[in-house]
Amino acid sequence: MTWVVGGCVAAVIMPVVMMVAVSGSPSEADTPSGVGGGLKEGEVPAQYVPWVLKAGGLCEVIKPAVIAAQIEAESGWNPNAVSPVGAEGLSQFMPGTWTTWGRDDDGNGRISPYDPGDAIMAQGRYDCALAKQVQGYKDRGKASGETLDLALAAYNAGPGAIEQYGGMPPYTETRNYVARIKSLIAKYESVDDPPGTIPAGQKMAMPLSGNPPVTSPYGMRMHPILHVYKLHTGIDFGAAAGTPFKAARDGKVTFAGWSNGYGNRVVISHGTIGGAQISTTYNHMSALSVSVGQEVRVGQRVGAVGSTGYSTGPHAHFEVMSNGKYVDPAPWLGMK
Repeated sequence: MTWVVGGCVAAVIMPVVMMVAVSGSPSEADTPSGVGGGLKEGEVPAQYVPWVLKAGGLCEVIKPAVIAAQIEAESGWNPNAVSPVGAEGLSQFMPGTWTTWGRDDDGNGRISPYDPGDAIMAQGRYDCALAKQVQGYKDRGKASGETLDLALAAYNAGPGAIEQYGGMPPYTETRNYVARIKSLIAKYESVDDPPGTIPAGQKMAMPLSGNPPVTSPYGMRMHPILHVYKLHTGIDFGAAAGTPFKAARDGKVTFAGWSNGYGNRVVISHGTIGGAQISTTYNHMSALSVSVGQEVRVGQRVGAVGSTGYSTGPHAHFEVMSNGKYVDPAPWLGMK
């Protein structure tokens, strides 16, 4: 667990609990249900769901599942948590940062980081402001990286660190903080994609919507980062960061997490097809939407296109494995 300190990084010990009353929740009229994405039923404590949905609808980058994952990483859903350096409440605001972002969102007559409504909405406002700020750095060529990753890093280490280092700062704590939140997003995210279909004559459906361009086919090539001539084990499709990366066929998730050069990776087993054990992989994603052991259907989102691991920019790297060996995905997708 890591504690946000509004511009500096703090070591973490177990939180000290302060007995402070909490109250308030937005009415249905105040809550834009589902705005900015949904939440898995039963994962977020019921009394906080309206606030998480509302805070997760303030901007495009910060979805409700991000808000929820961040709260778990910050306080473990303890509204009375206090860190050793004085960060307070569900969202772990330092007093100085709270003065800027805290409001009486729950309408109980006080502005308190220990009031869940106040804390969660302040978190959403601050996250969105940070996302806008780091996007500005990127637009001006002062930083590079996924906007969500940089915004979360800025929440932990301060936006100045993003500008100073031109992207993700080299702090182990901050990098672990971002990785933990990203790993928790799938736990909270509701994925309600419509059922997909495999086109006639194909063995698999395209893992992206529409007709994405192939930017690098399967086959031998010079690796753009390692600078060695080696097999490119899949197909790269051009796609913007955040684009849904979808299951190409029904199956079961056997891996979902970080994998060295692949970055955020999902592997799906599709059982025996034509006498061979077939799996597909989805790589370099900015976020994961599934977990190990989960059954998925064709067309279901497994994550979002990104540029994690050994990657020079956002793209969808898709692989097919037959009996544990990489094969050209093109025939499986009806491209050959």
